[in-house]
Amino acid sequence: MIVDCALYRDGSRTDDDSHWRELKAKATGDDDFVWIGLHDPTPEEMHDVAEAFGLHRLAVEDAGEPHQRPKLERFGEMVFLVIKTLWYVDAEDAVETGEIAMFVGKDFVVTVRHGQGNELHTARSALEHSRQVLDHGPGGVLYAVIDRVVDEYLDVTDELVIDVDEIETSVFSADRTNDSARIYVLKREIAEVRRAVLPLREPVARLASGDIAAVPEEATPFFRDVADHLARAAETVDSLDALLSTAFDAHLAQISVQQNDDMRKISAGAALIVVPTLIAGIYGMNFRHMPELDWSFGYPFALLLMAAAAGGLWVLFKRSGWL
Repeated sequence: MIVDCALYRDGSRTDDDSHWRELKAKATGDDDFVWIGLHDPTPEEMHDVAEAFGLHRLAVEDAGEPHQRPKLERFGEMVFLVIKTLWYVDAEDAVETGEIAMFVGKDFVVTVRHGQGNELHTARSALEHSRQVLDHGPGGVLYAVIDRVVDEYLDVTDELVIDVDEIETSVFSADRTNDSARIYVLKREIAEVRRAVLPLREPVARLASGDIAAVPEEATPFFRDVADHLARAAETVDSLDALLSTAFDAHLAQISVQQNDDMRKISAGAALIVVPTLIAGIYGMNFRHMPELDWSFGYPFALLLMAAAAGGLWVLFKRSGWL
């Protein structure tokens, strides 16, 4: 469906609420352009928009099918950009993904959004209140959308930092914990973030370099700022992945230490039982020529010997840290 459509003229949005085809026909000025926003469009809607604006067939196919890799392509004077959107679901400690495809021409911008998160209304509203950015035309829209998405990347990485800190605290705590499952889930979520962040660095670098005709030279500083934020998000993702790998290794080492400690305690406990059992076994053989059989203090002596042996072993194990 078409979520929003507007004609922009002289750095501001017009009040014209005509059909998008009529708005396209009215964009006749040098600085006029139309921005159409679509959300999960039907093939028929996508075909109508593509035919009206002369969008390349290959780009339209990619825009209609989500799960594309972030990329930037040029088709003549038109620029086609695919970016992945991210948002964090706190209740599930999960990262969800969506996708935005952008067609940017001289006098039009078409955004195709897939997924439930990262609406573009906020980006459009902020852009319409920033004459400095909107004066750059379709290039300003391109910046506003990418900047909005990259800011969401930073929000997601901030949440992941909190999760990784919790994992580290749990792994190195004195309590016995089972963190391997959560570590695996977090590594999978970080891999999802990596697939969105890392491939986008090259397209943003091209936009910041001024090599793209849709981006005016005076707009390149804005994209350099986005590139800086994107690099920060990428560095955070790499560091979090490394920290999780280290935490997992430490978790396995903790398990090994705990198992060794358990074996020491089990061995010490077995020794406390084995020695008295040995004495009781000898005492119970009932040979004729055993001092204990005819000695009136033989039974108390045997019990005292068992207690003394067990007590001596307990002291020895306690000093050695086995108990």
